[in-house]
Amino acid sequence: CEAYVDFRDVIARADIDAVLIATPIHLHAIMTVLAAKAGKDVYCEKPTALTIRESRAMVEAVQRSGRVFQAGTQQRSEYGGKFRRAVELVRAGRIGKLKAAYAYCPGGAFHDDGGLGGQPQPVPDGLDWDLFLGPAPWRPFCGHVDSHMFGDGGINWGQHHYDIAQWGLGTDDTGPIEIGWEDGKLAYRYASGVVLYGCPYPNEPVGDTGGVCFVGDQGRIAVDREDLVADPPKILDAPLAEHESRVYHSDSHSGNFLECVRSRKRTICDVETAHRAVSVLLLGGLAQQLRRPLRWDPAKEEFPGDEEANRLLAYAPREPWRF
Repeated sequence: CEAYVDFRDVIARADIDAVLIATPIHLHAIMTVLAAKAGKDVYCEKPTALTIRESRAMVEAVQRSGRVFQAGTQQRSEYGGKFRRAVELVRAGRIGKLKAAYAYCPGGAFHDDGGLGGQPQPVPDGLDWDLFLGPAPWRPFCGHVDSHMFGDGGINWGQHHYDIAQWGLGTDDTGPIEIGWEDGKLAYRYASGVVLYGCPYPNEPVGDTGGVCFVGDQGRIAVDREDLVADPPKILDAPLAEHESRVYHSDSHSGNFLECVRSRKRTICDVETAHRAVSVLLLGGLAQQLRRPLRWDPAKEEFPGDEEANRLLAYAPREPWRF
């Protein structure tokens, strides 16, 4: 393996077909955009973006260049298929009419607090601090680096939770229309009337690791990386019938990506799906930052008539970076 300081030297290589982006999160979007423009397929770890505007720029770059994209939200493929089974049972109506879901994680968003704490120090030899910051706002080096230094709230884990919630709700191509609070709980309301809560279901035995609970008028299903449970338990007993809904089947997330690199088919968590999942996470983070409810147009991807909130959909990238 050869090590590089500047990732652009990697994507400039004609003999490289695909890249895995597992850098500090404020670099995920710009690296995806530049890699796609350079003709590379992309596997990008979560959270795939820090703002909704840069996430949409990722979608446009990937789709315009005809690249394959996979988000690193591997719960769709891994963990014995527990998440897939939960989603299929929900979408097959086994818990009746879906009323609510609980995503076990608060929202998260871009946040610039002006520094990492401590006194500015000389940048160590071998660290290109300006390149490390990339498009993000300038801040002095204070003795350490942080992969989540521009993130706030549930930014690290959140996309795992909201990705599965979106899958179960059947909203991989859209999002909520209102973000606010109910009884002190972060709440996302969808056009269908379903409410997604960014908190655990009361007394639910699962949820610490990527967990989601789906609640219908005839029962509920909860799932995380260790457990799949239902109330009543018999919901899990009957196999799906031939006519009941199935979802995209993958047993290996990285394997699915490599297969699609070869076939040019859509991955299980493609760029639009990832964009919609991270958007839910980021919308919750913005509501928390503004400390007030928000209305959202998932088609136009803006807050209607709310310029204060719309200004938070992006930040001005530093030169020479452009999304």
